[in-house]
Amino acid sequence: MQKTKSVEKSANTTTNFAEINELKVDFSSLYTSKDPRNYFKYLGQLDYVIPHLAQPVFAQVIRARAELQQDPVTVLDVGSSYAVNGALMKYALRYEMLRERYTFPGLQLLSSEELLDLDRNFFNAWPENPGVRTIALDISENAVRYAQQSGTADLGLAADFEDRDPTPAEAEALANVDLIISTGCVGYVTAKTFDRIAKATRNGRTPWVVSFVLRMFPFDDIAKTLGKYGLVTEKFEGATFVQRRFGNREEMEAAIMAVEKRGIDTRGHEAEGLYHAELFVSRPAEEIERVPLQKLLTVVSGANVPWTVGTNVLGSFGRAARRRARAQRPKLVAKPH
Repeated sequence: MQKTKSVEKSANTTTNFAEINELKVDFSSLYTSKDPRNYFKYLGQLDYVIPHLAQPVFAQVIRARAELQQDPVTVLDVGSSYAVNGALMKYALRYEMLRERYTFPGLQLLSSEELLDLDRNFFNAWPENPGVRTIALDISENAVRYAQQSGTADLGLAADFEDRDPTPAEAEALANVDLIISTGCVGYVTAKTFDRIAKATRNGRTPWVVSFVLRMFPFDDIAKTLGKYGLVTEKFEGATFVQRRFGNREEMEAAIMAVEKRGIDTRGHEAEGLYHAELFVSRPAEEIERVPLQKLLTVVSGANVPWTVGTNVLGSFGRAARRRARAQRPKLVAKPH
């Protein structure tokens, strides 16, 4: 049975996001290219599938939100890159169709401008969901520009709200957001960004928040911040969601160390050579009471990906990595009474 539970404050409140991120394979250059080909080429080699798994979850939440309003549901994708999630919400497309398109050999010699012209026609040729409007938010100007010009996003915002408040124009764009989503930005993005966004999205109807978060990163601080705006955060129980395979043994061992440090067992998950994410959904308490999360969402694929995942040789190192992680985990010392 699929279950949910409210997010509570964990004992570990000193997670150093920057320190953990330094141990991950650096893909930052993939997000600054003028088009998505490198993004799909390199992440595709690591079976990056979280947009595929998130697509049906977002579709169900959008339908539930649409029942409460007359106008289209405006979705803000935080850390959107090239608005892959936006494309999957707006058009009758599957993620593997996009991956196959951007890795197709016949498109690799085109300039970014030529590819953009083709992409405009490509997306225009597919049935569009009239009930969704998408906003792409990312620090990469190239990615946001391509998303808006190709049609995977209705509006693009190139901004870093970790460091500053939205400008008046950005705040106006954010004012009518109904749903905030993310599929991997938590850990790079903190409660600061969510706080600044939440302040701007105050149009009389509180936006919901759907977050896929790697298990190495706690969601407590963001959940607490969202609570200031009347949102209660629940964690979906009964499934985790594969993000991708690890790039190398060092990345795998670092991830196992970070997850085990949080007191989470990595057997069957990170110890198998795969990043796993948890799903958090934040809504007003009255909505949770009206439609509990286990009734709002039906998840038929999480860890059990209906996808052909490449040979994962790193899984054989999992047991040794877990032993090292647990040997280095800080021991709890009883306080004197």
